[in-house]
Amino acid sequence: MSFDFNADDILQIAIDIEKNGAAFYRTSAKKIDDPSAKALLLDLAAMEDEHEKTFQTLRRSLSEDEKASTVFDPGGEAALYLKALADTRVFFEKTIDSSKLEGILKEAITAEKDSIVFYLGMKELVPETLGKKRIDAIIREEMSHIKLLSKELVSVR
Repeated sequence: MSFDFNADDILQIAIDIEKNGAAFYRTSAKKIDDPSAKALLLDLAAMEDEHEKTFQTLRRSLSEDEKASTVFDPGGEAALYLKALADTRVFFEKTIDSSKLEGILKEAITAEKDSIVFYLGMKELVPETLGKKRIDAIIREEMSHIKLLSKELVSVR
């Protein structure tokens, strides 16, 4: 069975990915001793919280067409598939040296890149009439995360 997804589906996944990111930063902050690194990680978690709110606002602004279901899916299998994919590909549990900020930032950059690849792929599954252009806003937001994380990584080195 083939699914077309809509902007509403993708924004829900974006919200879940931001929640995963915030949890990643908070968990990492608990494992690191350096107070300034801990503060940075908590700030990054707070930024993920803000991005989650941004995506919730975007989701609320969708038209009915952009929320329209494209297939009969009473069990919500399409949404469950997307959530499982997002949970296992972006900000999933990683084996890293969480005592060093550099390693945490590198993994965060990798996760952000993974999320962009995920959204680019999902964008191809969203028809224009179901909000394909809305996915660009998510991608721009994730690209801004990479810019910020890269700047922090340079300052740590």
